[in-house]
Amino acid sequence: MNQWYIPDGYCPGVSGGEHYVSHEALCFLNRSKQEAQARLTIYFEQQEKMTGFQVCIPGERTLHLRLDEVRNEAGDFIPVNTPYAMVVESEQELWVQYTRVDTTQKELAIATTMVQREVLV
Repeated sequence: MNQWYIPDGYCPGVSGGEHYVSHEALCFLNRSKQEAQARLTIYFEQQEKMTGFQVCIPGERTLHLRLDEVRNEAGDFIPVNTPYAMVVESEQELWVQYTRVDTTQKELAIATTMVQREVLV
């Protein structure tokens, strides 16, 4: 099992950008010929975790997943204006990048990082 940990999630509910909406994204690279399945678990400070988020990454492809658009199997979104952490899990080896776009001010900000994979045996 491969896991990636993202402890600092937060999407503001307001966007001030003229052309961009505040959002976060996970970008996946699947170098394998087989499609990969990834599961996301969302953890909060003051509420129960959210599960049931799944995504399929085709073989030898990338996938850019905007987290403000993803729903779990119950149809729920990750809440805005709420700090959270995320664990991404997959049986397949993937490369994962996390990006945040903050347009709450006219001078928008973007932050991105490659997420280190942990292999559990």
